[in-house]
Amino acid sequence: MYRIDPHTGTIAMVTDALAKPNGLCFSPDYGQLYIVDSGVTHNPDHPREITVWDVIDGQRLQHGRTFALMVLDGLAGMADSLRVDIDGNLWAAAGWGGEGFDGVHIFAPNGDRIGQILLPEMCSNVCFGGRKRNRLFMTGSQSLYAVYVETQGAHMA
Repeated sequence: MYRIDPHTGTIAMVTDALAKPNGLCFSPDYGQLYIVDSGVTHNPDHPREITVWDVIDGQRLQHGRTFALMVLDGLAGMADSLRVDIDGNLWAAAGWGGEGFDGVHIFAPNGDRIGQILLPEMCSNVCFGGRKRNRLFMTGSQSLYAVYVETQGAHMA
């Protein structure tokens, strides 16, 4: 995984610890970076997890560790897109786990799963939008969903 310096255009590797880095987002204070490792698509024994890294000086990553596993009640899937809300909760688009798993999984800042929005299909992307950033948009494999939530997205991206 690489970082491009916005001032110089210099490209630097920040970690090579992930098999297939995919979705990512920063914590509300930009002090942590959450990353989906979707290596399971190439290796069925790869961990189905979201990792979190400490961001050092806005340029380096350290102390990578498992934040949350994408296994629930015997169903194993994976995350794709990620977003955080203003309270630091992580909203993960989830799929490939089947009925009872597919949708959005919500994790507290400590990694505990605190909620779930079930969809009848896998969810590949999530983002907060609307005038107050309190509407969650979710893309399914064939549909677009939106729901108002009792929080706001932390970032405009």
